[in-house]
Amino acid sequence: MPQRNMNFRQGLMDMLDNMPRGTICIEDLEIGMVRYLRKQVTDRDIEMFAEVSTDHNPVHLDDDYAQDTIFEGRIAHGMLTAGLISAVIGEQLPGHGTVYLGQSLKFMAPVRPGDVVYAEVKVTAIDHARRRVTLETHCAVGDTVVVKGEALVLAPSRKFD
Repeated sequence: MPQRNMNFRQGLMDMLDNMPRGTICIEDLEIGMVRYLRKQVTDRDIEMFAEVSTDHNPVHLDDDYAQDTIFEGRIAHGMLTAGLISAVIGEQLPGHGTVYLGQSLKFMAPVRPGDVVYAEVKVTAIDHARRRVTLETHCAVGDTVVVKGEALVLAPSRKFD
């Protein structure tokens, strides 16, 4: 397969989601709305996250070191995985113009290089008067939930555009 096609295919594998990018204004949100993405976590993702965050913990970067930990191998940064939740919120639900107000996170299991992470966001409450939206959030690898939590966001509104 030519290199160009392999890069394109890898790009598709890196991020597969269910909806186009954009904005859903608070006036159009409904309880139970769900959006998600899937992304394969690569060695490059982990290395780039280490550079940006300045978190160079060897459990993420050094195979020999990580082999002797409780994880018995390298793992992705937990916040890299949680960042996929942010991607769904900022790109899909509610999308562009959303302001994060808070996020609780519980890390349940490790994500390893090569894992495909499924990140999902679900609307659980809407406060139209204050433009606040509560979202149930989680990430999974296969059937294993690796991160779960709840986000509170300020949703965009047509009234302010």
